[in-house]
Amino acid sequence: MKYHDGEWGVPEHDDRKLFEYLVLEGAQAGLSWVTVLKKRANYRMAFDGFDPRRVARYGARDLERLLADGGIIRNRLKVTSTIRNAQVFLRVQEEFGSFDAYIWGFVARRPGKNRWRSLRQIPARTNESDAMSLDLRSRGFSFVGSTICYAFMQAVGMVNDHVVGCFRFDEL
Repeated sequence: MKYHDGEWGVPEHDDRKLFEYLVLEGAQAGLSWVTVLKKRANYRMAFDGFDPRRVARYGARDLERLLADGGIIRNRLKVTSTIRNAQVFLRVQEEFGSFDAYIWGFVARRPGKNRWRSLRQIPARTNESDAMSLDLRSRGFSFVGSTICYAFMQAVGMVNDHVVGCFRFDEL
């Protein structure tokens, strides 16, 4: 509830925070979001505060350290994806000036606001998340399927998917 009430859906433009959400959404694949939230502090420590420059330089020793860390999700594909994604993230920053400038381009730089009346109405993916996923994958990112991208978009406030009756709907 604390995450929902104070963080989820708030427009985020800080590149390091965007990288954090990208990592956590990818880690969540196949698991519950609450599982990832419980491990979030451990992820911050394990991945150097989600500093993409540091993560991009991780080598074999770091990979083994991470795979032995019970505080994070120790899936080899997800951990290696995080390292590779950090490298690609830096290339995107270089190309666009910031990851923020790149990623918010998928929603014309302003949050979409839906008017869902129930949670059942909220889609798992959209045309925008499909386009984002396709472009991210073409650049070399992994664990960025359309459903993961839509969850990322919701988390970082690219779309307001609080239902109309939620107190956060009008606030955001």
